Amino acid sequence: MIYNVFKKILFKMDAEKAHELILHLLHAHPHILSLPFRQEFPNDKYALTIGEVRWPFPVGLAAGLDKNAECVDFFSSIGFGAIEVGTVTPKAQPGNKRPRLFRYPEEKSLRNCMGFNNGGSERVFENIKKIAFRDIPLGVNLGKNKWTNESNAPGDYQFLYDKFSKIADYLVINISSPNTPGLRDLQNAEKLKDLFRALEEGRKKTPCPLFLKLSPDMSFEDIPEVVKVVAEFKLNGIIATNTTIMKERGDGGVSGDLLKEKARQVRERILIEMKKYPDLSFVGVGGISDYEDLVTLWRAGGSAAQIYSSFIYQGPEILKKFKQGIDEDLKKYKMKTVEELILYYRAGE
Repeated sequence: MIYNVFKKILFKMDAEKAHELILHLLHAHPHILSLPFRQEFPNDKYALTIGEVRWPFPVGLAAGLDKNAECVDFFSSIGFGAIEVGTVTPKAQPGNKRPRLFRYPEEKSLRNCMGFNNGGSERVFENIKKIAFRDIPLGVNLGKNKWTNESNAPGDYQFLYDKFSKIADYLVINISSPNTPGLRDLQNAEKLKDLFRALEEGRKKTPCPLFLKLSPDMSFEDIPEVVKVVAEFKLNGIIATNTTIMKERGDGGVSGDLLKEKARQVRERILIEMKKYPDLSFVGVGGISDYEDLVTLWRAGGSAAQIYSSFIYQGPEILKKFKQGIDEDLKKYKMKTVEELILYYRAGE
């Protein structure tokens, strides 16, 4: 109810201005504003391990909402299982021209053509160092600068890995945004190999769980080879998907319910291929808005989920709804943990 009051006010404003205002408030008053929504998970009932990282709850915050790691204190206290900040680039960049964030309220969706706007790696690094309250995993989503050409892109990711592997619980290679020219071209298997080779020395020196984030618009024919490369270079897993291109809506990437079906199909295709590599973890993102979507992910072979657009439309209460769904299923099937429940759904009920 509290969030709905905020939402009515914010949705009358320009989408990006509203986003900036709420981040400013959450940064300034994290403890006060989190009071009505606080949730804690003191035992392993809801916990699961994702790529060597223990999440206390199977739903995390996706990258893009807190780009500069300014509101981790707030998000850490309301029930997320993990928080992913960024996308961060080596140097600060302003992103694309405004307006660049748009709402589709009737379809509970968003479209953004932000262009990796962020304060740069040094600012994000310093913000993470200042975090006062952090008892859940923190991931950092990594991207190349807009002006970095394809041949130099591995160097951007190498720089970012070396910097944030010292301070993050996991890292994500983002080559899936539609808003940086040429970025998605790096989803090619051979180019991925060049990128991962550039990270090898840093990964040996400072090991940190590493994931690859993929696009919902990639060809199904390319998926087997990409998954094979992820396994070959011993990444911890895959996150799928990012936003989708819908030209009829305009430039940028669309998220929310409009992405739901496409993201589900791509995730299921990826998960079929991942059965060959049981050591890989999978995090589903894109169009996940309720507990049934989480169950659909589990049935397909996934583990944890991330949300963004559904959090904007439903607010922190969405996390309580996920918890309620889990609690009801645990009681129904006479189980004690989420890990048991996931195995049950993977087995096909």
